[in-house]
Amino acid sequence: MNVLNLEHISKVYGDKVIFDDISCGIHQGDKIGIIGINGTGKTTFLKILAGLEEADEGQVITQNGLRITYLPQHPEFPKDATILSYVTQGQKDQNWNPETEAHMILNRLGIEDHEEEIEHLSGGQKKRVALAAVLANPTDVLILDEPTNHLDNEMAAWLEDYLNRFKGVVIMVTHDRYFLDRVTNKILEISHGKLYSYEAKYSDFLEMKAQREEMEMASERKKQSILRMEIEWAKRGCRARSTKQRARLDRLEEMKNSTAPVRDKSVEIDSVETRMGKKTIELHHISKSFGDRVCIRDFDYIVLKNQRLGIIGPNGCGKSTLLKIIAGVIEPDSGEVEIGDTIKLGYFSQEIEDMNSSQRVIDYIKDVAEFIPTRDGLISASKLLEQFLFDPAMQYAPIEKLSGGEKKRLYLLKVLAAAPNVLLLDEITNDIDIPTLTILEDYLASFAGIVIAVSHDRYFLDNLVDRIFEFDREGNLTQYEGGYTDYLEAKKRREGIETGDAVSFKADGKDEETPKTEKDSVKTWKQNRPTKLKFSYKEQREFETIDDDIAALEARIEKLDAEIMANATNSGKLNELTQQKTEAEAQLEEKMDRWMYLNDLAEQIEAQNNN
Repeated sequence: MNVLNLEHISKVYGDKVIFDDISCGIHQGDKIGIIGINGTGKTTFLKILAGLEEADEGQVITQNGLRITYLPQHPEFPKDATILSYVTQGQKDQNWNPETEAHMILNRLGIEDHEEEIEHLSGGQKKRVALAAVLANPTDVLILDEPTNHLDNEMAAWLEDYLNRFKGVVIMVTHDRYFLDRVTNKILEISHGKLYSYEAKYSDFLEMKAQREEMEMASERKKQSILRMEIEWAKRGCRARSTKQRARLDRLEEMKNSTAPVRDKSVEIDSVETRMGKKTIELHHISKSFGDRVCIRDFDYIVLKNQRLGIIGPNGCGKSTLLKIIAGVIEPDSGEVEIGDTIKLGYFSQEIEDMNSSQRVIDYIKDVAEFIPTRDGLISASKLLEQFLFDPAMQYAPIEKLSGGEKKRLYLLKVLAAAPNVLLLDEITNDIDIPTLTILEDYLASFAGIVIAVSHDRYFLDNLVDRIFEFDREGNLTQYEGGYTDYLEAKKRREGIETGDAVSFKADGKDEETPKTEKDSVKTWKQNRPTKLKFSYKEQREFETIDDDIAALEARIEKLDAEIMANATNSGKLNELTQQKTEAEAQLEEKMDRWMYLNDLAEQIEAQNNN
């Protein structure tokens, strides 16, 4: 049974069509994820459903007595309100104690002092208080805009379970793909003013979307073929003497005026990294405290070339502090940070830097450079903006006209435009749409430099990192090899060792005081891997794509050979091309070695499984 109906909804902002005559029905028990690139109207869609914004045309029909609760992306709070008073406001049901539920939910979301005034909280804490208020309020429909922002992995797992047990309707916008896949049973995609519905989880949605687009393109190809034949028929001088002929000419005119299916454009990321020397980033016995709270305790580590590090841990434990120390934003209390002379840092802060809201988008990027180097040469700031889905009209608009996600995308572009060879990414996935995230992950996979990322996005970590550091609440960091899935498996094995206390590993690879017999049996997580061979998550992904990577490198070398021949008399260009070829050949050799390893492992796994 439908509890909500959208009928012929249209919405326009200025010259931009947000929704063009969209309709859909929402049924009892639906758990819906809203997908679309930033700026397509996801938040507007939620606000229309929640009754906080009106459509230009059409209507929203709700079931009588339907209770709807809305979590905004950027919540606002009354002045001088305490946490508990805000969460329990308006809840007077005599058969139910709102404070008991509020205390429980706040604790699960990491909010401990329930009498504290909200204005004293950080942005992330405020978002979690707003989420607690929504969950503690009895409702039939939960409408959530980025509910997983500022949640650590334990909190996200709890929220997954909560929403799966919730009996009502859930409608949400989130970038967390694992969260989407585990909670939703339906996907609504917003694209070019249209709404597409998929009865599927996120993982199945991707395949169904590809099928839909292929069918649309096949239909368009068929239409174009018929159109060509009809035009030829008309050119032969046919006259509309009969009703049948007139109808045929009318159909021809209709076909000529019809619009072809439009595919979403995707962000194109193609920047050049600054070359890196031997010395990278060295952290020597770094410690940092704020008052009595120890954030980082005696952390010692040397970052390797091209390493991909993920930083995880509870909220407020010191993850952002570590990035700020590396970036030079704050100083450690003790210890030393050494940065190589060739290192060029690109720091993406969790809090978007203060943007001049009246500044034009293009001028914001021109502050970095008028022309930006890419692998294909210099391109203008305007062209780079287009690759990041900022069309000419948007480029000359003030920044205040952008959505929250579009501002994040613009901020990311500014960081990349400076051509860093080390990227420090602090919760970069917050408020960024999934299509952009996918492109970003592909870019980072081929990024010729170091990436250090603080993230709660499990999917992002699985796709990106090869080593994870986990913070505890005492300022210690524990090291795990692999992505997030590998980390979970290793942690389960470590916690499963029945020794009274699990072995604790420091970042430098040395373990804490442990009986010798324990040390012999659990020196590292790798030595405790199951004897059964299997690909790690990242190895599986690499195995699936390495043939294409090798083919691309071979094609690049072939192209460079042709360019070298064409520039035989141009010594400057010749040196540049020769150097590029040398680098490409080194990459190819590395890929071939990796290909041999992965194929050998695949054969061993297959033989093992066949036994």
